[in-house]
Amino acid sequence: MTSTIRLKGIERMKEKITNLIIASLRDMTDDIQSLELENPNAETHLYGRTGILDSLGLVRLLADIEGRISEEFRKEITIADDRAVSMRISPFRTVGSLADHIERLLNEEGKS
Repeated sequence: MTSTIRLKGIERMKEKITNLIIASLRDMTDDIQSLELENPNAETHLYGRTGILDSLGLVRLLADIEGRISEEFRKEITIADDRAVSMRISPFRTVGSLADHIERLLNEEGKS
């Protein structure tokens, strides 16, 4: 029973993070012309060869998400830290991979 409750809490956290990312993306739609933004989801490509964002767009998105994370979770995190930038597989590829990365950061922040 306890593990089921914990799992539901984790799913809710990831869903909240995903929704925050999507809200930030939707706020940028005036600057981004992409069919992927009509209905963004966890598979929406953000950055890289097939991504909808250039480097400046990614920086703007991450800054907005950090502000939303601070408001929603009352925690200050830096999404684009040295570890994220040096990862072999970028956490900035899709909405889902970014949500996973942010969830890890929030869990680490909670343990400090």
